[in-house]
Amino acid sequence: MKKKLFFASKNKGKIREVASIFGDGVEIVSPLDYDETFEVIEDGDTFEANAIKKAKEAYERFGTPALADDSGLVVDQLDGAPGVYSARYAGEPGDDEANNRKVLRELDGKPEPHAARFVCCAVYHDGAETVVATGKIEGRIIHAPRGENGFGYDPLFLPEGYDRTTAEMSLEEKNKISHRARAFTELQRKLSER
Repeated sequence: MKKKLFFASKNKGKIREVASIFGDGVEIVSPLDYDETFEVIEDGDTFEANAIKKAKEAYERFGTPALADDSGLVVDQLDGAPGVYSARYAGEPGDDEANNRKVLRELDGKPEPHAARFVCCAVYHDGAETVVATGKIEGRIIHAPRGENGFGYDPLFLPEGYDRTTAEMSLEEKNKISHRARAFTELQRKLSER
């Protein structure tokens, strides 16, 4: 019988990616499989705090071992901003273009390169144990958006060693190097060793 894990996300792309990392032996379910809403207020000051909160609330609500993540962009010259506020950096409701414009405005006049990284914290919680893994992808912010794929800050982010932004990569290419893929692959490895 397949092990069932509840993934505290409504993002279909994320759900597919995590399901492929965990493989055929695990059934990934999400709030999309239930006829009820599931919202968690992300008020932690770190990616880890937010991801742990989501995983614990999901476990308490659905009674199934839970996965959750929190991720965002960290820019060195902005003292780590937008960080945990990445999705709502320019205000509520979140708007990718407005967030990108704000980052570029705040970097205006600062010397290049604008070192940055995408960070993801992935968490497993089963009521007794909490397992945490982090994934990062280093790169820099460019001065104008490029590419139509991806979402969020992808059009501005040029990964180290690449000449294309993450918005110019195919989903498959991006998923091979992404912070989220790295975090969940590490989490899956840690869980398999228990």
